[in-house]
Amino acid sequence: MTSPEKIWTAALVVIGDEILSGRTQDKNIAQVASWLQVQGIRLAEVRVVPDIEARIVAAVNELRAANDYLFTTGGIGPTHDDITVDAVAAALGVPVVIHPEARALLENYYATKGGLNEGRLRMARVPEGSELIPNRMSGAPGIRRGNLFLMAGVPHITAGMLDALTGQLEGGAPLLTETIGCWVAESEIADLLRQVEIAHETCQIGSYPFFREGRVGANFVVRSTSAEDLRRCCDSLASGLVASGHTVTPGGI
Repeated sequence: MTSPEKIWTAALVVIGDEILSGRTQDKNIAQVASWLQVQGIRLAEVRVVPDIEARIVAAVNELRAANDYLFTTGGIGPTHDDITVDAVAAALGVPVVIHPEARALLENYYATKGGLNEGRLRMARVPEGSELIPNRMSGAPGIRRGNLFLMAGVPHITAGMLDALTGQLEGGAPLLTETIGCWVAESEIADLLRQVEIAHETCQIGSYPFFREGRVGANFVVRSTSAEDLRRCCDSLASGLVASGHTVTPGGI
């Protein structure tokens, strides 16, 4: 479902001491952002918080109030420090309950793996009123409650949950991108970038400088929800760079 006139936004709360300590490198931010973009939803903010209930509650309440959707990754496993469900339930002001469908899924999954013990049953706990997000990778489902989505911290499991949600969220027109590369210091063409962006109100230009082969260059990523506006903006930027005596590389360097 799309609503092109509205810009839909989402926020992501990444939960876990292991991310903040550096023991685990987060991969979910990039894949959630990319998936949202295809759904026509902009990832507006990401917050990384520790395994502390009050911190999770504060992040959830603030970010869900400011965006159309809120996603969380991490902290929905079987151990004592997996407190995302409890924290989100506290933020929503609802109790935690055992979801009967989730319990049945886990019982079936663990039938030949030692059965459903207390720790594994924790993965059937949800904030009251929640639906489940299918998880083909393991027995534990993700959780959806309205526009709030609780997903696993393991990237390939998160990817499967996102796949299950594809096409289920209302969003706007997908954000399109094109890249132009140029061997030039971005400071030299800052005015050109500003003028081109002002002249194309539906487009944004991101500048990403680099230093390679002893030379300074930059890739300019142009974004728009309109293919025609995107093309015009890219043409204008490329023409301006060429007029300034530079060679452009479509697709980036």
